[in-house]
Amino acid sequence: MTILTPKAYDLVVVGAGIVGLACAYQAFKRGLKVAVLERNAKCVGASIRNFGFVTVTGQRPGDHWRRARESRDVWLEVAGNAGIPVLHRGLYLAAQRQEAKVVLEAFLQTEMAEQCRWLSAKEQRELLPFVKNMQAVLFSPLECRVESREAIGQLAHWLESACGVDFYWKTAVTSIDLPHVVTANGKVRTSYCIACPGHDLYSLFPNLQQQAGIRMSTLQMLRLVPAMPIKLPGAIMSDLSLVRYEGYSGLPQAQALLRRLQVEQPDHLKQGVHLIVVQSADGSLVVGDSHVYDDAEDPFASQARDELILQEFERVINCSGSKITERWVGTYASADDVVHCVSPIPGAAIGIVTGGTGASTAFAFARELVDTVLHSS
Repeated sequence: MTILTPKAYDLVVVGAGIVGLACAYQAFKRGLKVAVLERNAKCVGASIRNFGFVTVTGQRPGDHWRRARESRDVWLEVAGNAGIPVLHRGLYLAAQRQEAKVVLEAFLQTEMAEQCRWLSAKEQRELLPFVKNMQAVLFSPLECRVESREAIGQLAHWLESACGVDFYWKTAVTSIDLPHVVTANGKVRTSYCIACPGHDLYSLFPNLQQQAGIRMSTLQMLRLVPAMPIKLPGAIMSDLSLVRYEGYSGLPQAQALLRRLQVEQPDHLKQGVHLIVVQSADGSLVVGDSHVYDDAEDPFASQARDELILQEFERVINCSGSKITERWVGTYASADDVVHCVSPIPGAAIGIVTGGTGASTAFAFARELVDTVLHSS
């Protein structure tokens, strides 16, 4: 087999999604010579099919919450250096049921609620005049949002042009046999390798992925153009989010809210629907999402799921007559553990964010992955 490049690298990263790009960045910061191999001509996977929402508040308590805090800081640093616009900051959790307010009151007593606070009635009227039936609104200043379908490409370009990372697109990796990574186009020589396959669980070390109990989560999302312009001060979530994000749903007080939602919105729960609304620079709204779990991705979008998402949007946001301009399907790997890291051979690691929070936690997880390979041989 031919040699793809005469260059030798300290670290080769397989996959140019957000986890792979974050690994390249963390390795660059350590002074390593890095290459990224990607089988597609550009990133087309889960990393661009999301909200671009870097979520800290509500992440699983402990290590994953700390990953989100760290990753948010890195995002802000990298975005400034790479010229990636941060479209808005902050999260507004609008409680529309008394049970939801009780969950947020309990959350405020945890360490994860640092810097979070209730909005006053005046602030609610001024900042969120389009949100209906608010019992209370919890504000977190910790979150930020980028336009993921543009930001991932911008991040890759910056890593290449400013950080000296080499990118090999249209280069499918077939095996890792250090000191070589074997591709359909030839071999690349490297001391270490990190594979970031996302939801591709069958190309590299499939037995290890199956042992981890990883399944596929397929989600649906929408882009809406409001009939009348509205200005979001930040991201918005609703009561359904409080029984989904583990920082809230793990609290004992969440059980009463869950029981009420099981009566009032059973179809939403069955389809894994909860509400996140963010705004793009052109004023359109990205709205989602749903979650369906199986051993493979669901290639067919469901109109019924879209309607459930729209029902929740219209229950929370007073914005009738909005026009749907885009619909899309995303897929990510899902497991009980929110991250999956395994070292199949000395000097190599596989890293997957398995909780649907890659945008929020990738930079910190990447630091852990780089540490793993550097200390594995």
